[in-house]
Amino acid sequence: MKKVTTETIRRMKTKNEIITMLTAYDYPTAEIFDEAGVDILLVGDSLGMVVLGYEDTTRVTMADMLHHVKAVSRGSKRALIVADLPFLSYHLGVYEAVRNAGRLIQEGKANAVKLEGGKEVLDQVKAIVNAGIPVMGHIGLTPQSINQLGGYYIQGKTEGEAKRLLEDAKELEKAGAFAIVLECVPMELAKMISDEISIPTIGIGAGVSCNGQVLVSHDVLGLYSRMIPKFVKQYADMRTEMQTATKAYVNEVKDKKFPAEEHSFHLSDEVIGKIYGGGE
Repeated sequence: MKKVTTETIRRMKTKNEIITMLTAYDYPTAEIFDEAGVDILLVGDSLGMVVLGYEDTTRVTMADMLHHVKAVSRGSKRALIVADLPFLSYHLGVYEAVRNAGRLIQEGKANAVKLEGGKEVLDQVKAIVNAGIPVMGHIGLTPQSINQLGGYYIQGKTEGEAKRLLEDAKELEKAGAFAIVLECVPMELAKMISDEISIPTIGIGAGVSCNGQVLVSHDVLGLYSRMIPKFVKQYADMRTEMQTATKAYVNEVKDKKFPAEEHSFHLSDEVIGKIYGGGE
C-alpha cells in the first residue's frame, strides 16, 4: 500500500486522474476511509459543527484540531492527511502561522495543512512552505469568514469577484500551494481556474470540472441534519440506521433479552459451592 503524498496529488492532475477527498475526525473513520481508497483525509475545522456542535467553525481551537488530527493520523496508512489551520491560528502574522502549522505536522502527524484566503494570506503561505510544510489553499466560500461574508453564499458570481478568485488562485500557486479547494463557486469559474493553474483544484459545490472533489463525511453518510447544502449528495442514511440500532438495544435491555446466554460468563459449580459453603 503506497502512501499518497503531495507529489502524488500533483501528478494526478497531470495524468488526468480524479482526486477524492473526505473529512475525517477520528481513528475508526480514518481507518475505514483509508481502506476504501480515499486519496486525501481532511481533518477539517468543520468538526466544530458536525462533531462539537458549534454554530460555525470560528470557535475551533488549535487544541481541538490537534486532538482530532492525532486520532486520524493513527487510523490512516495510505491517505494524505491534511489538517485545517483554525480561525486566528494564522491571521496574526507569519510567526504564528508557521508555529501552528508546525504543531499540526510535528505533534498531530499531519502531512500538510490547509488555510483559507487569497492574496491576504500569501505571506503566511510562503513562510509555511519555506519551513518545509506543504500547504493547500482554500478560496471561494471561506467558512472562517462567515461573519464578514454574512452567510453561506455562492462566491464569484460577478465579473469582479470571478477575476479576483482567478487571480487569488494564481497567486496561491506562485506562493507554493500544492492544491486549492474551491468552495461554492460557479462551475464555469471553477473550470477556468482549473485550466489556468498547474496545481490541482478540489471542488466542493464547484461542479464537475475540478481535478477532485471533497465533501464533509457527516453529510455523505447522512449523520448531520442541521444543514444540508445543495451540493451535497447523501450516500447513506446512517442517522436512521443508528437510531434503529439504538432503539433495538434499549428495548432488549429493558425486556431483559440482552444480555443473553451467549453474552454471559459463568462461575464453575465448584467455585459456587465453596463461596456458599465457606470452604477452602
